[in-house]
Amino acid sequence: MLDFSEFLIESSEDNAHALHASTYNTLEFLKFEQKAIFEKQWQLVGHVSQLKNTGDQFVVKVGKYPLVIVRNEDNGIRALHNVCRHRAGPVATGKGNSKVLRCKYHGWTYQLDGQLRSAPEMQSTPNFEVCQHKLPEAFVEIWQGFIFASIDKPDVDIEHLLANIVETIKPINLENFSFSHRDEYIIDCNWKVYMDNYLEGYHLPHVHPGLNKLLDYRSYDTKLFEWYSYQYSPLENESNNQADIYYGEGSAHYYCIFPNLMLNILPGRLQTNIILPEGHQKTKILFDYYYADLESESTKKLIKKDTEFSDEVQQEDIDICEKVQVGLNSGSYQAGRLCSKREMGVLHFQNLVRRTISKHLK
Repeated sequence: MLDFSEFLIESSEDNAHALHASTYNTLEFLKFEQKAIFEKQWQLVGHVSQLKNTGDQFVVKVGKYPLVIVRNEDNGIRALHNVCRHRAGPVATGKGNSKVLRCKYHGWTYQLDGQLRSAPEMQSTPNFEVCQHKLPEAFVEIWQGFIFASIDKPDVDIEHLLANIVETIKPINLENFSFSHRDEYIIDCNWKVYMDNYLEGYHLPHVHPGLNKLLDYRSYDTKLFEWYSYQYSPLENESNNQADIYYGEGSAHYYCIFPNLMLNILPGRLQTNIILPEGHQKTKILFDYYYADLESESTKKLIKKDTEFSDEVQQEDIDICEKVQVGLNSGSYQAGRLCSKREMGVLHFQNLVRRTISKHLK
């Protein structure tokens, strides 16, 4: 068993070092992360606009736990374990609407609050009572229309986790946005490689020539809060007509919320990135798009432009992240110095990882 303790000592700003390579390329460390980070921290799982009616539902995975997110008869939103109490079959398999949740294996049927309602041919089974069986629930909170879930009770409430964001982005109102569509990417790197990449603008001139033209790199700034970092850039509207047409007037707000959520808040729209480990060197990226007026012609044109431009930026990030993972696996690299001007967001995130895993191990 590897001893990670020396790599979990928090790094100070006056001697900032990145996480050790072994935290990016070992399955053992990912197992600690699944329990301490992905099952005990708030995870964005969806939006209320996806659950407009009683019985609306979709399936997600939080850590290793499959969940079904459903609007029940009381108009509440629940995150139920998508694992039948009989022999572990799924009670939901995708997006849809139904009055009950019925296991796809043997037909055990649950109410929308998770209580078992019926079990075929179990009447004659000794010591079996329908009322004794219920699907477990994850913790759920709603923030600005976004649905967050956690398997274990998090140490921080959702308002504290996301404090000051609503005030900072005014006059933008996140509650005006509705879910549009999702892009998914699978990339060959550890989930933290992708997180680190998002957390700094240091690579913009070298990796994203198109995006760099739209943002003011000289004014690009990062501010640190307890549970997230905030990257901000004015849009280069005066000197670049493309930015004026594409991004509009205003600023670009980039929030990276521990452990794995990114909010890209731009004029007229919002994009979220949810970063999920598929293995210790494989990552799934869920890239969701939200808009204030989905039916307008201007929004439809904007969606097309956003998708094309985001695909370009995403591919640039994927290419460099996969190359970084090769370097992390090479044995040549251990833990490099971080740039105090451009990489304090990286240090902040990595220290949260160090702190959270250390607490779990203790």
